[in-house]
Amino acid sequence: MIILLTAGAFLSGAILFSYGLGLAAKKNIRAVGDGNPGALNLWKAAGYRLGLLGIALDFLKGYLPVLWLAGTEYAEGTRLVPLALAPIAGHAFSPFLKGRGGKAIAVTFGVWSALTAFEASLAYAIVLALLAAAVRLGRRGRTVSAASDGLQVTGGMLLLGLYLLLRGFSPPLLGIWIGNLAIVVYKHRTELASWLGRKRRGAL
Repeated sequence: MIILLTAGAFLSGAILFSYGLGLAAKKNIRAVGDGNPGALNLWKAAGYRLGLLGIALDFLKGYLPVLWLAGTEYAEGTRLVPLALAPIAGHAFSPFLKGRGGKAIAVTFGVWSALTAFEASLAYAIVLALLAAAVRLGRRGRTVSAASDGLQVTGGMLLLGLYLLLRGFSPPLLGIWIGNLAIVVYKHRTELASWLGRKRRGAL
């Protein structure tokens, strides 16, 4: 049963609503910006209305399955870990796009909202906002690079782990965080490699 539920949660995450909404609006969002088939590129390609709808749907496909499963016997203890990670992994590695899914930010917010009654997702949002403000202040009006965005997302996820530790969340939630961090780092590997490359060149 755990395998079936995990597969169902994975398929929930694998439905790329933003990509589908883009096609309905006759926009190929994979040809926009960084090519990510997510809500941000839908926003850029088709406007804020569809962008907001894409964000909401991506959030809900992580929130609703985990909210439903978290209160059942199937999600007790460590069994919660694969169930919670499944929607995130489904979005990131969607079989409907041959494994080339989105970066799983909105669905991550949905999963953590369900797991912690919005506490961890609110903390992550605040951390991301503070990091974004610090980067923009440091850039002094210059365009923020994709590498900086990737660094903010992964850095924010690292700080979320610190928050979870300080708040004393359970080991299964920390296990979910580790898996979530691994997915976020992998999906932002290009941006992180670019940032590290610039740092190395600057040090020479």
